[in-house]
Parts: sequence; structure tokens; C-alpha cells
Amino acid sequence: MFKLLSTANPKIQKGTKMGYLSFILHLAPSTLSGKNTCPKATPGCIAACLNTAGRGGMFKKGENTNMIQKARIRKTVMYFEQRDEFLATLEADIRKAIRFAERKGLIPVFRLNGTSDLSVEKWGIIEKFPTTQFYDYTKVLGRKVGHLPNYHLTFSKADGNDSDVAEALLQGMSVVAVYDAIPAGVPSADETDLRFLDPKGIMLGLKAKGRAKKDYSGFVIRLTEAA
Repeated sequence: MFKLLSTANPKIQKGTKMGYLSFILHLAPSTLSGKNTCPKATPGCIAACLNTAGRGGMFKKGENTNMIQKARIRKTVMYFEQRDEFLATLEADIRKAIRFAERKGLIPVFRLNGTSDLSVEKWGIIEKFPTTQFYDYTKVLGRKVGHLPNYHLTFSKADGNDSDVAEALLQGMSVVAVYDAIPAGVPSADETDLRFLDPKGIMLGLKAKGRAKKDYSGFVIRLTEAA
């Protein structure tokens, strides 16, 4: 139904219990496609990337790719090499998604950096839908999004970006960190993906999943065992 967007992500589906239907754009992360979609990627986040979570990480024996990974690479190549067609397709997908969600009685929301960290605020797409909520996670501090009140950014803690985390909090951004066990008093970001509903300027926790369970780079904050 959609050429670029998807709802097939267990976490974003959790928002339906709150009346929202999230649509997500998955590109190939970091330099996996030969193009860099994550300018602030760290060794830890590359190794633990959720690109291989769920069905995206299901490979046949002896293979290191699958249909999902190939599709994400195709979308990424399209973005870099056929930008006008990519953006026109994305806009059409968003319009279809809004109608699809409304037929289900749900509020459509969009995350355009599912497995990337591109400056989507420069695409000219978000302002075409001023009454629709867009949101993303980012490791890029200082992105110019003030002209887009319907675009919410949550900062992502990673190995080696502690100074950026501190600055993000000072700027009023919420920050998500990955833990081996989320400590008491830290709100969980696993309940839903609807980060635009979070209070400003707080730390939230995600439980380490997939490859991140074995991360000792500093990307995952380890509280239950020594590195």
C-alpha cells in the first residue's frame, strides 16, 4: 500500500492504545548503503543498531541480508540519487497514510528517521502538513526546527556524546538513553514511541534489545553488571 512508509514495527504499534497510528520511514543506517544517513553515528550505536531488530534481522543460514534490508538500501539509494521522485513518493505516502489512519479513527503521526538521522526539516515535507505531528530521535545537536511546531525531536545518548546530552537537556530537549536495566525513577521510553507526548528536559530509558544486550562500548549504560 505504501511505497516508503510502514506501520510494521511492534513499538510504534503500541501507540494505537492511545489513539495514534505511527508511520515510519526506514532507510539503511549509517553507511550500510554506501551513503551516510547517520552523521553522528558512534561505534556503539552502529554495532547495536535496531536496523537488525525483529524481521529486519532474520537472515537465512549463510546470508547476511534479506528482503527488508535490501528494501531499505533501495529506498536510501533512491533518496540520494532520485531526490525529487523520493520526496514526491513520500508526500503521496503521507497523504494516503493520513486517510488510512482517519478511516480507523486514529490520529496519524510520522517518524521519518526510523533507522537514519537525516535533517528531514530541510525536505520541505513537514510544512506541507501543518496539522500533522512528526517526530524523530537524533544525535545531531542544534538542528534548526523552530519553524516547524509540528516536528518534535528527542536527543539520543550514545557512547562519547555526554557533552551533547548535557547541552540538549539545557536546551529543554528530552533525552533517551539505553540501559541494561532501566533504573527506578527513570521513565520508560519502551511503553510507546510517542516521544512528542513526553515532558521537556527529562531523561528516559530504553531497555537494551537485540545486539545492544551484548554492548560494552558505553552506548548501553550498564547498571547490573560490570563491563
